[in-house]
Amino acid sequence: MKKLGYLRISTSEQCPDRQIDGLKNICDELYIETLSAVSPCRPVFDDVSSRLTNGDTLVVWDLDRAFRSTIDAIQTAETLRERGIGFQVATLMIDTQTPAGEYTYTIMAATAQFERRNLVKRTKEGMEAARRRGVRLGRPPKLSPDQVVDAVRRMKQDLSSPETLADEFGVSIWTIKRAVAKADAK
Repeated sequence: MKKLGYLRISTSEQCPDRQIDGLKNICDELYIETLSAVSPCRPVFDDVSSRLTNGDTLVVWDLDRAFRSTIDAIQTAETLRERGIGFQVATLMIDTQTPAGEYTYTIMAATAQFERRNLVKRTKEGMEAARRRGVRLGRPPKLSPDQVVDAVRRMKQDLSSPETLADEFGVSIWTIKRAVAKADAK
């Protein structure tokens, strides 16, 4: 009987150390996946699940590190249970092999989904409020307004090609072409 730990981080910039530290002493093996929580395909999770046999246990650090939704969490736990595989959530000290653990797990999975959906909602509301106040969201423009005016003038007067301007400003040709087209549309 072995315990396999599944860890997930959303981007390569994130650090899994907290999860590693929390699981290394209670798991025989750790598997780390780097992808978004809403990704439709989780190859490492699928691989770990396929390695588990009757009597083994899947361990995750926290619910949001393993599942996309309440339904996904409950269905996965039920599938594991049907295969005779235990499931534990380390931060919640939940073992779904007991009736109390299964009940608690179901409630916590619903709570995790509720929190995630509220976070998404608040983020969208905050972005919309910022837009209404004139805050520009996203990456900063690669060209300053003066550079765009200069590029438009020089291209209209056939003084420079998009390639020349791209080299001069240190951007791609498409950046020049998009900025000029956007300026012309105004």
